[in-house]
Amino acid sequence: MEKEGKNMSRRKFLQVSGSLVIGAAFAGVIGNRLWKMLSNPGELFYDAKTAKHNKAMEEMANYVSPFRRTFGFIVPDDITALEVLDRQIVVATPNNIHLYGLDGNLEENFAIRSDLRDMAVFAGKIYLLFASRVEVCDPQGNLLQEWNACSDDADYCSLTVFDEGVYVTDASAKNICQYHLDGSLARFIDSPKGFVVPSYSFGITHLNGSIFCSNPGRHQVEQYTAKGEFVASFGKSGIGPGEFSGCCNPVRITTTATGELLTSEKGIPRICCYASDGTFRSILLDEKALGGGHAAYDMQMMDNKLIVTGTNKVSVYEYDNRRSAQTLCGSCTVDCPMKVIS
Repeated sequence: MEKEGKNMSRRKFLQVSGSLVIGAAFAGVIGNRLWKMLSNPGELFYDAKTAKHNKAMEEMANYVSPFRRTFGFIVPDDITALEVLDRQIVVATPNNIHLYGLDGNLEENFAIRSDLRDMAVFAGKIYLLFASRVEVCDPQGNLLQEWNACSDDADYCSLTVFDEGVYVTDASAKNICQYHLDGSLARFIDSPKGFVVPSYSFGITHLNGSIFCSNPGRHQVEQYTAKGEFVASFGKSGIGPGEFSGCCNPVRITTTATGELLTSEKGIPRICCYASDGTFRSILLDEKALGGGHAAYDMQMMDNKLIVTGTNKVSVYEYDNRRSAQTLCGSCTVDCPMKVIS
């Protein structure tokens, strides 16, 4: 399967459609029906012929995003991961890490291994997650630390890092592996419901000392203490506001400075905002505002800017007072830094 003339990586393919292929195998779907599932998952995986679906699709077609794209730039290859470090946008491509200024100019670049899965920043360091390995480097690419996965069968997906350690989701073992900052193993964290991971959609982040991760096959986000104790979960299957659609969503999770959670979905891509207790706030960017496609878009906050990546493009979105007046975001009473107009 190719995308814009380039071979899609195995991880990207599975993020977009790997679970569709698995589902097709179980259902005995072949030929034209399988192609429809890959090229238009909404037609078969989102119950597209029901009145509820059609109504929700109509509402989304009329949706107005509270954000507008103010700036963007192209990077040399497909983007694997996104982070922000101080005043720089850190972009990972299959063989390189690029650090850009807010003006889109390249300020630093260094080579990495080709099997990068995710990236995180903490205490001025860049943590690189590979399928069975973690590497830590400085912004110039100097290797500071490294360790191999605690299991030979590891298939790491996403990571988050803060004072309590390095938390890695494992798509093979279907758990979270916690390491101390020195790379020693702390514990494995299992979901009391069981993590269901049909594809590489196993996102994780941290907020106020808690861990939040997706349980994608259950269409939920789960919260844990730093020591791995289950706290709560939220989310349900569906395509309406505050619901997660398809076979496995959300794909990615990040946070805002005021303690909100942002989720990114695939299939019908969109970025939504939730309170930390799971209360739905608003859809921030819908499929149209993002630019379409079926893959989940990566996103990070930087001050009042929402940085979003898709394929090989970085886009910067900012809050728009006129647009937001028509949305739930505009009526939200949270003192959100995103509402500051630059």
